[in-house]
Amino acid sequence: MIAKYVMTNFVGGKRNETVGEAVFKNDNKIENELVNLYPQMEYQRFEGFGGAITESAGFVYSQMEEEEKKELIKDYFCKDKMKYCMVRIPIDSCDFSLGHYEAVSDPLDVEWNSFQLERLETYIFPLLEDAQKEYGDKIPIMLTPWSPPSFMKTNGERNNGGSLKKEYQKSWAEYICHYIEAFLARGYLIKRLSIQNEPNAVQTWDSCIFSGAEEKEFLQDFLYPSMKEHGLTDIEIFIWDHNKERVFERACEIIDETTDDMVQGVAFHWYSGDHFEALRMVHETFPDKKLILSEACIEYSKFSKEDGQKNAQKYAHDLIGDLNNGMTSFYDWNLILDEKGGPNHVGNYCEAPFLYDTIHRRLEKKNTAAYLWHFSHFIRKDAVRIGLSRYTDALEAVAFKNIEGTIVVILLNKKKDVATVNLRLAHQYVVLSLEPEAIVSVEITK
Repeated sequence: MIAKYVMTNFVGGKRNETVGEAVFKNDNKIENELVNLYPQMEYQRFEGFGGAITESAGFVYSQMEEEEKKELIKDYFCKDKMKYCMVRIPIDSCDFSLGHYEAVSDPLDVEWNSFQLERLETYIFPLLEDAQKEYGDKIPIMLTPWSPPSFMKTNGERNNGGSLKKEYQKSWAEYICHYIEAFLARGYLIKRLSIQNEPNAVQTWDSCIFSGAEEKEFLQDFLYPSMKEHGLTDIEIFIWDHNKERVFERACEIIDETTDDMVQGVAFHWYSGDHFEALRMVHETFPDKKLILSEACIEYSKFSKEDGQKNAQKYAHDLIGDLNNGMTSFYDWNLILDEKGGPNHVGNYCEAPFLYDTIHRRLEKKNTAAYLWHFSHFIRKDAVRIGLSRYTDALEAVAFKNIEGTIVVILLNKKKDVATVNLRLAHQYVVLSLEPEAIVSVEITK
């Protein structure tokens, strides 16, 4: 067996990359510094990586030169690069929009005559079209609402939480179905829908509160029946779509014998910390449900934009923890933003893996993109996670078996000095030396 590896770390702000290979040798009963791989122990099947096409991302993309656009799209969607294979798109505006917009704002328009997607046609669809050209097929889309139209809410505005008025539950369900059908009519592939983005958060931007009971009622009595009437039940429905610290409670509140066939999975974010154990409990309690990370980014309100190494490591740490506890898909947040981490109509600036400096007309690849590549490039669509054991918690690791038979191991050295790894598989092992704070992808072939 041969282990081919790529190692990335950052020294003095500069990215260093080492490529090499090593041949396995017979196990000599070595006991120390081991990472053991067990392909016979199989866990979840992984469905792929993707990111979000927001109005802000589309707007920044529209300002780029053609060659820069091609570079960005190729990096994300080319089969030889990051291999993204799915996208998430907001239903109407979110914080990463140029401002508020709704497909319908007239409470008297019960026939949807004023329904329009002009804002999406201006910025979102052009980016989606270019992504699909590079991808070579229709890209599966996940749709998510941040807020119903203002007239449907108890506070009369898109921002600052509020709730869906009872008298508009059926109308909101029909609105969502109409939105899906508008995408389908344009030839796009809608794969997934989450009921509400961050239903537990009152935000200064587009937001709406749903308790567990309210989300269940809306799903069971309004959304799913409407989707059934419109012939849309092939679209996967995901609940929660918020942080991990309460993901287990929300799953238990909503999923039972009355809703089991309506819910395909649980979506979660990462902004409140690890809570990997919560994912594991959801998976153990509802083993047939998919677990997808639907949003992640470096928030500049919490983390320094200058600390690229730390930010990249945060991604790797969270990805490894989520994957080891049942995650089946990963959606990063904005595909591209400007040099400020926007535009954002409430100033909630964040990092994207690629930023475009609109002043100096330059595309910048962030450290997070380099770390994401280690996962999305090597863990193929439909890969199956396999068992492993490691000798220290200073080393994080996850392993997958790809459908063509290769085994991939992602290793993160959290130490500030070199870490030795004796990677052991099927009574053979190979010695790897991990640079300080490096991420390493190892692909094992016979």
